[in-house]
Amino acid sequence: MTVDTLERPLDAILQRAQQQAVQQQLGYAGGVTPQQAWALFHAGEAVLVDVRSGEELKFVGHVPGSVHVPWASGTALTRNPRFVRELEAKLAAHGGKQAVVLLLCRSGKRSVLAATAATQAGFTHVFNVLEGFEGEIDEAGQRGHGDGWRFHGLPWVQD
Repeated sequence: MTVDTLERPLDAILQRAQQQAVQQQLGYAGGVTPQQAWALFHAGEAVLVDVRSGEELKFVGHVPGSVHVPWASGTALTRNPRFVRELEAKLAAHGGKQAVVLLLCRSGKRSVLAATAATQAGFTHVFNVLEGFEGEIDEAGQRGHGDGWRFHGLPWVQD
């Protein structure tokens, strides 16, 4: 499914995100909230790609049905040099570089880097999931107490 062929009410979410991305001069299609990402993913309008490390998925949790393509790996979060190729391979059945892609990381920062790299590689509809899976660190040095996928009570599982 591509943004150009969508004819559902969820179109407005992506169109607003794209307009804001143009205004903010982002290097990718834009950002969506966790709730918007869930609505798009759940409706089959987008592919949710988790770009966190395998360790994060295993020990922190993940969204059922999401695709995993790590932006970085290991405890040092070493950049995955095959990220774009792996993303392309995993999205081949979903429209390839024309697919509507929602990238999710821990707090919404690595997914910006991944979205920019994917866009530079020719992906045309790559969106960042704002707030990420766990959200920002709060005053107590903890995540998940004020924002993020889990904070909003959206579906997730843990191994």
